[in-house]
Amino acid sequence: MATGQVKTSELQEIPFPIPGATSDKLFAQILNTDTNVGPVAAVLFMEAGCRIPAHIHHKTTELLYVLEGDFIKKGISYGPGAFFANSAGQVHGPHESRHGCKVLFVQPHEVDPSDFEIAD
Repeated sequence: MATGQVKTSELQEIPFPIPGATSDKLFAQILNTDTNVGPVAAVLFMEAGCRIPAHIHHKTTELLYVLEGDFIKKGISYGPGAFFANSAGQVHGPHESRHGCKVLFVQPHEVDPSDFEIAD
């Protein structure tokens, strides 16, 4: 867990298990988990062939910003600069990557593993 100022070049990529996802191809650099100083933030690394199923968060919004690579949402490929905002209760995904990508992930509230419902 990191809070405050961090350098992503100094952070280790750790496995980021998500229910129903190809978790062996999904990693993260955790940037912040202290919601007293800001939203939960991480850089997600989706290796080639990674898939996260369509899902819902009932308690929080989720923001995604594509930094590198190809991020596929509902079968449409997006590149760097694509931004997605998903409100609480909104089905989003599935998310995939054909060649691999790096995505900034932000949730304004604590990430609650029980607040992840697979929708596909």
